[in-house]
Amino acid sequence: MKVKLLSALNDTNVDATQANNQRQLAISISAIAGELEQNLPLNLCLILDQSGSMHGQPIKTVIQAVEGLLDQLKVGDRLSVIAFAGSAEVIIPNQTIQDPESIKSQIKSKLKASGGTVIADGLQLGITELMKGTRGAVSQAFLLTDGHGESSLRIWKWDIGKDDNKRCLELAQKAAKLNLTINTLGFGNNWNQDLLEKIADVSGGTLAHIERPEQAVDQFSRLCKRIQSVGLTNAHLLLSLVPNVRLAELKPIAQVAPDTVELPVQAETGGGFALRLGDLMQEVERVVLANIYLGQLPEGKQVIGHLQIRYDDPGQNAQGILSPMMPVYANVVRAYQPAANPQVQHSILALAKYRQTQLAEAKLQQGDRTGAVTLLQSAAKTALQIGDNNAATVLQTSATRLQAGEELSESDRKKTRIVSKTVLQE
Repeated sequence: MKVKLLSALNDTNVDATQANNQRQLAISISAIAGELEQNLPLNLCLILDQSGSMHGQPIKTVIQAVEGLLDQLKVGDRLSVIAFAGSAEVIIPNQTIQDPESIKSQIKSKLKASGGTVIADGLQLGITELMKGTRGAVSQAFLLTDGHGESSLRIWKWDIGKDDNKRCLELAQKAAKLNLTINTLGFGNNWNQDLLEKIADVSGGTLAHIERPEQAVDQFSRLCKRIQSVGLTNAHLLLSLVPNVRLAELKPIAQVAPDTVELPVQAETGGGFALRLGDLMQEVERVVLANIYLGQLPEGKQVIGHLQIRYDDPGQNAQGILSPMMPVYANVVRAYQPAANPQVQHSILALAKYRQTQLAEAKLQQGDRTGAVTLLQSAAKTALQIGDNNAATVLQTSATRLQAGEELSESDRKKTRIVSKTVLQE
């Protein structure tokens, strides 16, 4: 398995007479399989909410979704299952799948809905189980919940008890360092969207919304296909810029495909930067957009930076592989004429859709309903520009309801957040 790395500026031409030129650099990364290479084995952990609110049809449909998932897994894949409510327990220890029907039977008998919601306990056990089967495999978790984690009680200056949300984020960061990916699934409309989004973003996973119980089977199946396409793991983008070229100070780099995520930038010794990408799927591009500023440069074709990917190949049991270093060029001209790249412009608009929606949410929280409406309408127009009609419909509907004096339901808010981050699957 090898890595494919491509880059392009939104405008390759740069005005030599300007002291400062802003450009967007789109970087595309994916895994490429050789002719004889097969999919990597999975090391999958299901971390499932069995709190009292999951009683009845919700828990039944989750069990059906798990059964369907088991039918998709292959010989050599590993599975573990954690159930959490007021506490957490391992109901299926990490094991190679040999008898799927026995596992289905155990899940049916052991998954019972009752009690509170302590997500962090389930997440901690899930990380422990995943670590038992990481060798030569793609290690990911599905974290499903329909509720909020329990917060600590604050008395004057002191926090009394455990803050479940804070612990979850700390565990997500730990998972990322251990090369584990956590995908989050919000069940119903009463889950903490800020928490589940942050857990997925920090660990390199994706956020899914199961609005109605019957959607659980399809969502589990979709996520399973996604992780079965992973070819390389623990990928990092390494970026270095030449003198007189710099990253923007505020939110300099974001991922825009397959989901939109603001990426933290880590400075490397020697002046370069590193960004964790996590798992790379085969033939599915991970697109990253960097906001850069170019000072005055000599005329001609100039190298403005270098790109490289550091990654692991579980199929070869190889870690820390470096792809060939790729130069990034700009064409510095005195008689400037723009040379726009439509694909990079598409990425810029995808990021704009996300950030406009984020700002709209902030305005709404501040009580500025008019500002929120304007930004949601702008986001809807941006979505139409990139052909994301589903997002445009959801965003415009939310704007219209706010404009009419209505309140957005929990379902409206969650749909708005989801469509800002990704293109909905039909």
